[in-house]
Amino acid sequence: QVQLVESGGGLVQAGGSLRLSCAASRSIFSIDNMAWYRQAPGKQREWVAAISSGGSTNYANSVKGRFTISRDNAKNTVWLQMNSLKPEDTAVYYCNTYITGNSYWGQGIQVTVSS
Repeated sequence: QVQLVESGGGLVQAGGSLRLSCAASRSIFSIDNMAWYRQAPGKQREWVAAISSGGSTNYANSVKGRFTISRDNAKNTVWLQMNSLKPEDTAVYYCNTYITGNSYWGQGIQVTVSS
């Protein structure tokens, strides 16, 4: 099991930046896939980015080139650096991982981008 806690959200103007953090309650050294998802009002939750234990990253096309996912296993933390933010990035952002077939989610954090 693991508990995930997101932080770093808030209100930012279009073109600005935010850095989200996801702190895990246990070591993530052995956890392969850590990911970020988001859910905008009235829309389904969508995958944003993922990082493997080896540091390989993947991004949704909508954020590629603007967002960067990273992890520090020693700090049990995953980050999502979001640059050049757009109003359409407004959503609740969730940290996620799978451990032995079970999916774990953080409580989510609001990111609002004003135009």
